[in-house]
Amino acid sequence: MKLETLLRESEDSILDEAFSDLQRSHVHHYEKAGEKFTRERLTTLFDLVVTAIRTRSLADLSTYADRIATERFDAGFDISEVQMAFNSLEEAMWRRVVAAEPPSELAQAIGLLSTVLGFGKDTVARKYVSLASEKHVPSLDLKALFAGTEPSAGTANEST
Repeated sequence: MKLETLLRESEDSILDEAFSDLQRSHVHHYEKAGEKFTRERLTTLFDLVVTAIRTRSLADLSTYADRIATERFDAGFDISEVQMAFNSLEEAMWRRVVAAEPPSELAQAIGLLSTVLGFGKDTVARKYVSLASEKHVPSLDLKALFAGTEPSAGTANEST
């Protein structure tokens, strides 16, 4: 069975599972926005993922991911909240694929799904970092990760 057919046939259960997972995670801005908003966004993302798999084109997903990154950033969403939405959908899709695909087709199906969703998450993350570089955002302050990476004056000229 084609991957996009499998996903479409499982669409309702995938979206219900993704929504439930997101709700259990208590993601502040999605909880505040409400069920209707969250389900609509998950449905849109689902549609874009399935379309990208069917057409083998990431153009529409790229445009969407860039736009929602800007919208969510401007609305005060933390990047982790947006990534959690992607992750909840991805996990629900994976479960359906692993349960239904024969072993001989599983690697290709998972590869396609991972490529599309990974691209979407990467696009969102890159846009968030770009936007955050223009404005200080505590959740994206990476300075602490790189403290001590410059050689100290005493060791800069030492040979080993």
